[in-house]
This record gives sequence, C-alpha cells and structure tokens, in this order.
Amino acid sequence: MKPIPRRKFIQSTALAGGALLFLPALKACKSPVTLSGNYFLKEFGIDEALCRKLLAKALSKGGDFADLYFEYTVSNYLGLEDGKVNQSYGDISLGVGIRTVKGDQIGYGFTQDLTGESMMSAAATAATISDMNATPAGSSFTALKTGNYYPLPPDYDGIPGALKLPLIQSVNEKCLALSPEIVKVRAGFQSATKRIMIVTSDGVQAEDIIPSGYLYASVVAERNGKQEQSFWNLGGTRDMSFYTDKVVDEVATKSVSNTLKLFDAIQPPAGEMPVVLGPGVTGILLHEAIGHGMEADFNRKNISTYSTMLGKKVAEPFVTIIDDGTIMNLAGSLNVDDEGTPGKKTVLVENGILTSYLHDKISAKHYGVESTGNGRRQDFQNYPVPRMRNTYMLGGDATAEDVIKQAGNGIYVEDVSNGQVKIGEGDFAFYVSQGRLIENGKLTAPIKDVNIMGNGPKMLTNIIMAANDLEMFQGGAGQCGKNGQGVPVGFGMPTCLIKSLTVGGTQQKGGQS
Repeated sequence: MKPIPRRKFIQSTALAGGALLFLPALKACKSPVTLSGNYFLKEFGIDEALCRKLLAKALSKGGDFADLYFEYTVSNYLGLEDGKVNQSYGDISLGVGIRTVKGDQIGYGFTQDLTGESMMSAAATAATISDMNATPAGSSFTALKTGNYYPLPPDYDGIPGALKLPLIQSVNEKCLALSPEIVKVRAGFQSATKRIMIVTSDGVQAEDIIPSGYLYASVVAERNGKQEQSFWNLGGTRDMSFYTDKVVDEVATKSVSNTLKLFDAIQPPAGEMPVVLGPGVTGILLHEAIGHGMEADFNRKNISTYSTMLGKKVAEPFVTIIDDGTIMNLAGSLNVDDEGTPGKKTVLVENGILTSYLHDKISAKHYGVESTGNGRRQDFQNYPVPRMRNTYMLGGDATAEDVIKQAGNGIYVEDVSNGQVKIGEGDFAFYVSQGRLIENGKLTAPIKDVNIMGNGPKMLTNIIMAANDLEMFQGGAGQCGKNGQGVPVGFGMPTCLIKSLTVGGTQQKGGQS
C-alpha cells in the first residue's frame, strides 16, 4: 500500500472545520487473500500474509502469544451556547498496536503509519519483552462469530454535523421555553465511529464497527440573584435513529427540572445514616466503589480487598451483581473485546457469593479460566487491561416505596458526581448532585452540597434491601478512567437501601447552604 501521510489523510476526510466528518472513500488495495469484513484490507491493504509476518516478528524472541489491534476512528463534536454554534471539531485516530505477552509481562509497540516497514518496527519493539527462541504463530485465521449489540444500517458511516445541528438547536429552544428562569443553555452532540480489527497468534480474526455518542444539555437558572446549574445526557452505542423528538424532550426536561429543584434544596444533617440509592444512574457508585475491586488485575496483584474472597460471601443472599457486554445499545456493550473475545455476560456476585472476577487473557491464564471478554483499551496506542462494560445489580422483591419506608430517616440519592475511590481499600467519596431527605419513611426536601463517604466492600455487605425496579442508565457520556485510559461504560441499579454511610452535610437538621 502506498503510504498516506497522516496530515494529508485527515485533511482529505474532514470537512467544514470538523462539523462534517465521514469515513473516507480511499482507493481500495488489491490482494489475493481476504479477511472477513474486508474493511482494513480494502482501505489499507492489511491482508492475511502481512498479519502473519507481523505476528511472527512479534514472537521472534519468544512469548506466550501476540496480537494486532488495527483501529480507525472518526469522532466529531458540535456545540451550541447562547443560541449560537460556538464549537465544532473532529479527530481521526488511525494506527495499529502490537502486543507480545510473556507471563504477565507485556511488550508493546504502535504506529500511526500503516506501511509494512513501520508496522514491522512496532512488532520488533513488542518482541523485546522476551529473549528466547521464536514462538510460532498460527498459520491461518478463523473469523470470529459475535453477537450484534448495536445493529447498524449497511451503509452506516457516522453521524454528520448537518444532522446534529437541528437537534442541539431544538434542545436549546426547549430548555428556554420550559422556564423563564433559564438564563443560559449549552447543548452539544458528540459522536464517533470506531472500526477495529484484531488478529491473534492463536488464529482469531475479528472486525467490528462501533458507533458511540450522546446528546446533552447543561443549563443555568437564576432566581432572586442566585444561580444553579445542572446537566443531562442520553446516548450510547447508537446511530442517528435513536435521537428522536422524545429524546430531545427528555434531555431538555431533565436538565431544566434538575436545575430548578436546586433552588429549594437544603443540606441534610451530617453523620452516619441510612442511604437509599435511587434506580439507574446511581449505578455509577456500584461501578466505582465495588466494580473496580473485581477487575482481575487488581486481584492478581493482591491489590484489591476481594483478592482472597472468591467463592466467599460478600453480600446478602438477595444481591446479584453482573457485568454485561451484551445489552443492546448501551455505552459499555461490546460485540468483541479488544483482545478478540466475544462479548459476554459475567456474573460477579451471585446470591451474595463472589463467583468471578473480570478477566482479560493474561488474568484468565493466571487463574486457569476463560477470559470474560473484559480486555479493553482506549485506542491502538494502549494495550488492553481488565475493564468493566455495563455493571449493575439485579432488583429484589420490594417496591421502591417499601425501601424508602424501611430507611426511616436518612437521604435518598438520585445522582452522584465527582467521585474518588481507592481501589485497594475500596474507600470512596462521592458528591451527591441530586437527592432528597428521607423523614419518617417518606421523601421530603431536595438536598444538595453533600458528600457520601464509605468503603465499597463494607457498603456491599450493608445493602439490606432492594426494590424490583432495576433501571439501566441510558446516557452515553460515561467514561471510566484507569491506567490513564478512558473507555465508555454503562451502569444500572435498582432502588436499594444501604444500612449506613457517612453523610457530610450540616451539623443541624435542614441547614440552608
């Protein structure tokens, strides 16, 4: 293949300052050998013979296995403020990452230049992790059969900015129309289309095209000289057909109502008290405070509290926690993970017993189990590590009203943000951005300016009641950070009662902020 300079490549595929970005129509490269899907063959000349050569080079000094991760991602954003488009940009990520694994050690090389010479150099870099005799790579590749958890039309090539503009204008107009107290609206639409191909030394070849994005509104309201602000988004692994008038209405209504509630909010009393987590978005607390501790690399390295708890009780018998890459169109869903393992559903805690960790290939080999399909990476410049997908807890038998009544006096959490977690110990602190007081078993005043603090494993044991209203958050803006990498994730939760958490509010009941 004739090399394409990255700057020229970007210029040839970006239009109108990034507002309109499409997948390129590059001249196809001819080859007598085909790989299923054929995108990287047609556009970049990546054929089976070349993949075999790269894997052989990556294993030329020994190693347990090697893999190739080809990526081509087009992302773009359109933003509006004060009724005018004030931001428009796009980005293209193109390259290959080559990994050689020896035990739990990783050699890694990557390049943005998809020429044979540059890719062979990256493979040679990966090979330096070992200094032994060459390990043979597979002589042929079998196309991986996967699920289809984000169906796309055959001609899908991303969401152009021309279609985004009417949506964000509509969000802006609806927000302003909902209340005269709204003084500023920011609306935006972020989307990306990622194409990947994974080829492994044990003979797996997989391709995928992954859509992602979200529509959001952030509004500022003013009342009697005082301002409040809130935000809402909807999205996931979806194409343009998701973004209907109903979605626009929900984004606008939720962001405005959340903001206006804050004018009447008070600070709750401080101290140890029952905490009820509402359904849906509060699953981020489950993700951060508990889920990370169940990622297998933390356990393999004896960092996590759960490293000695496999097969033991970690919660009450009604608690079952799942990490699932197979839910249609959610942000963390995967047809295939970034190591070539099909998307799966993994039960982490079943009836209160810790039954599994989240594995990539390295940890799976360490524990003598199959990979759970949780090997994930931000892009071709990073190697995969165990990461969550869509993490949630199953519901119980109670109603939400029963759970709130059982709490007696405490707080009800509707949304959290700005969390901090110590993975090893599981200690956490989260800011409650939306919530209410619980007084005598009933929801009363809205609350704000409050933190909840605790320990993840202890919180898990303190979940004493769950409602039958499991809800998966439908947003697309959630990015999980680990090892300097961000990946999209989803989460969900039923209404559940935590016997006790530390609430940082005022020293007196109902203090005004």
